[in-house]
Amino acid sequence: MATTTDPRPDDDVVTTEDHEPWGGSGRNVLPVVVKVLLLGTVLAVAIAMTPMLASDDNWGFLVAIWAIAAILVATYGTKRGLPAKYLVPGVLMLVLFVVYPIGLTAQTSTTNFGDGTRSTKEEAVAQIVGSSVKQDPDAPRYNLSVATTGSTTSGPFTFFLVSQADGTVYKGTEDGLEELGEGDVTVANDRVTAADGYTFLTAKEVNAAGDALKEFTVPTDDGAIRALGITTAFEGTTTLQYDEDADTITDSTTGTVYSVKQQGDRDFFVDDNGERVSDQSWKANVGLLNYKKVLTNDTIRGKFLSIFVWTFLFATLSVGTTFILGLLLALTLNDPRMRGQKIYRAILIMPYAIPGFISLLVWSSFFNRDFGLINDLTGLNINWLGETWNARAAVLLTNLWMGFPYMFLVCTGALQAIPSDLKEAATIDGASGWKHLTRIIFPLMLVSVAPLLVSSFAFNFNNFNAVQLLTEGGPFSPDNPTAGGTDILISYTIRLAFGAGGAQIGFASAVSVLLFVITGVIAALQFRATRRLEEMS
Repeated sequence: MATTTDPRPDDDVVTTEDHEPWGGSGRNVLPVVVKVLLLGTVLAVAIAMTPMLASDDNWGFLVAIWAIAAILVATYGTKRGLPAKYLVPGVLMLVLFVVYPIGLTAQTSTTNFGDGTRSTKEEAVAQIVGSSVKQDPDAPRYNLSVATTGSTTSGPFTFFLVSQADGTVYKGTEDGLEELGEGDVTVANDRVTAADGYTFLTAKEVNAAGDALKEFTVPTDDGAIRALGITTAFEGTTTLQYDEDADTITDSTTGTVYSVKQQGDRDFFVDDNGERVSDQSWKANVGLLNYKKVLTNDTIRGKFLSIFVWTFLFATLSVGTTFILGLLLALTLNDPRMRGQKIYRAILIMPYAIPGFISLLVWSSFFNRDFGLINDLTGLNINWLGETWNARAAVLLTNLWMGFPYMFLVCTGALQAIPSDLKEAATIDGASGWKHLTRIIFPLMLVSVAPLLVSSFAFNFNNFNAVQLLTEGGPFSPDNPTAGGTDILISYTIRLAFGAGGAQIGFASAVSVLLFVITGVIAALQFRATRRLEEMS
């Protein structure tokens, strides 16, 4: 057989690579480019945040960001460690969104962090000393412009000052006074009107931020600068002097010495008679004091047990009633003889499709004693939200309405996953409908549904919205206005921690940790019980 040869030289042979625009397998270039861009973005973010975090001494966050960047580059920058490419995203998400918040909550629970204790001790001392600034008759005055790099109501604020004596321009912060050059800011009519990176407050905004600006002072060598009205500031002398070595504050006008003493969960500067120089305190570690308060305070402990029992009943009944109703509907609509199954299923999941926020507010109006839909339709005169057990029934009924579509969907999916051969075999063996349900369908369905019931119980155990939006925790009794008849643990503790006394974030964190432990123990026991179902199956 004759063969044909290519008359072209070997160097002129056209290969597949010659037609690839990227010099190789073109389809493999795009993933590489995307990978390089993503990893480059990660490194760019880490580099960009480094100066900011270093200047604020946030070394923990800085190390964490670079550790995450190094892990991502090491994992996806090479072809090694294939399992890690799948595990790293999940592990990072777990650490960032589960482990870290839990650890931060536990750490906060050992502090007195809250309203009045959000600042450090150094900041609190500066505010106390600054608040004692007195204006002398010959005190220097400045034309004042208030600016901020954040919120116009809460700051952080910066004073831009123009000396009325010689026109020198200054920038004042909580750290001190800094003289500015001509090109640093824009000055018009002896007043600073613009500066890069700052938003200047209008007169109306300065008035709105008045409470915050009253506490704002700029420390100087001779005292401090404070605002005097909206457009003027003065430099006065301080009557309080802080001794860092002795950790005391001395009033120079009276000679009274104030030292640090703990009162409750907060530290204050007080004199020998226990009188405070200021109500300003600071964030400090208090150990297990918040936990001790939960377990020993009579006001809290008196209602804690009864509210815990109701919380457990509320979660149990919410899961039980919604599951039973959802199961019955799923069994009914799973019968092949049932016509219009898709229409009925679409109608039944409508309560689940409506946002829960809206449903709870609507149902709250339904339970109104005088104008509510339920009393109007039934002719009853039940005070649904004014009596404890009526209000609890209202909460459970509303939760049943909102929760049964979810259980209906879950049970429908579990029923359709059961092999039809088992049903046919049971029918041939002469099993009745009841035995068919209790001996075959129900046990097999529980194997897949039981973990979802456990998670639903944990959700309802802390179902704050169902209580707050429907009854606001009420009804309340005159002898204890902090604990309502429908309060569950989460709503009760939120009222204690963020009530009229101001936010007590450290205390709220301690209660959150306790709720986390209680819920975790109950869920662990429930999951242990579900293992028996798997063994039976």
